[in-house]
Amino acid sequence: MFENLADKMERSFKLLKGQGKITEINIAETLKEIRRALVDADVNYKTAKSFCDSVKEKALGQDVLKSVRPGQMMVKIVHDELAELMGSEATDIDLNGKPAVVLVSGLQGSGKTTFCGKLALNCKTKRNLNVLLAACDVYRPAAIDQLKVLGEQIGVTVYSEPEVKDPVKIAKRAIDTAKDEKYNVVIIDTAGRLAVDEAMMEEIASIKKAVNPTETLFVVDAMTGQDAVETAKAFNERLDFNGVVLTKLDGDTRGGAALSIKAVVNKPIKFVSSGEKMEALDVFHPKRIADRILGMGDVVTLVEKAQEQFDEEEAKKLKKKLIKNQFTLTDFYNQIQQIKKMGNIKDLASMIPGVGKAIKDVDIDNSSFKGIEAIIQSMTPYEKENPKEIDGSRRKRIAAGSGTSVAEVNRLLKQFEDTRKVMKNVAGAGAMKNLRNMKNIRRR
Repeated sequence: MFENLADKMERSFKLLKGQGKITEINIAETLKEIRRALVDADVNYKTAKSFCDSVKEKALGQDVLKSVRPGQMMVKIVHDELAELMGSEATDIDLNGKPAVVLVSGLQGSGKTTFCGKLALNCKTKRNLNVLLAACDVYRPAAIDQLKVLGEQIGVTVYSEPEVKDPVKIAKRAIDTAKDEKYNVVIIDTAGRLAVDEAMMEEIASIKKAVNPTETLFVVDAMTGQDAVETAKAFNERLDFNGVVLTKLDGDTRGGAALSIKAVVNKPIKFVSSGEKMEALDVFHPKRIADRILGMGDVVTLVEKAQEQFDEEEAKKLKKKLIKNQFTLTDFYNQIQQIKKMGNIKDLASMIPGVGKAIKDVDIDNSSFKGIEAIIQSMTPYEKENPKEIDGSRRKRIAAGSGTSVAEVNRLLKQFEDTRKVMKNVAGAGAMKNLRNMKNIRRR
């Protein structure tokens, strides 16, 4: 995500190295490179120029502290302007209403239906709301079936009338059903087209007028860059939507859509979607995205993802096992499953400051765990709980059962033992610190 832009931004700041202060002369080349980087990232030229003019104005008006180099000051100014360009603060969706109605619009292939499923899961698990999905795409043959499959996968009811060809009627009846059956939220999936056309705009406008949604969202494929911005403009002129959803952001190394949409349509990006998993939906945080573009990582999002997956009580139990040196291969396997639920490993690692650049050309994905998982799954329950009892003959059997070599089994067992020692020391040090703190409190 934003790899190309991040690389070019980093190069542009290097031009200021060794400079004593910020002047119009010494930042001219840096600003030229930043503008070029933005245009290459498929940001609208007018937006890129306006951005650089704003950075220049603020940079020249800054008093540079003796302890801060001009290059560092420029990074700070560019960071703040990037966040401003994308909307400054995260904007949540409005789910007030009985029920709240979310109308989802966009072109065919933008990921609307999948987003509807992801948003339904988000409302159900993170907001504790009862959701009804309404299948109002009456043209694409597989649309209703796709929504039903997603609904079944996430445990959310789908309202559909396959024999009815009037999406306005279906939407209104879905809302009536939601009122009768006490659903909190109705998410309406609408039809898309391959391009913006009058019939499509008329239909989506009619649905909006009939259901008076609490929230109207425009879903767009981030990889389409400037085309995404132009499509958003066309939809906004007819629908006056509340916010944008960027899908397929994991495949977008440029970032033009994310950087341009807010400036062009003056509507916030509310969600970003990356990956096929139903959990792969995030609130859009402009400041965090600016952090990532400038190579600062995104530790806050990483911590939030971890908190979503790791149960506090389970963490306490695990800590006790670590201190007592009772951490087993079963526990190790379970921890791998928890990490995988957080998302793509390379994406997660890139959120750690300084790591993104280091692993840019390294091929890391969740399939990297397959060999380890196969080895552990080929062990008996006794072996998982007592790894020290795994002798030569057991190792041969495990290797044969997992489709790996004895050397790989040996490597895993050695790594596990080393990991267990380190984790025990870390957990133990934490426990001793807590004990000392408790003693200090008693003394007071």
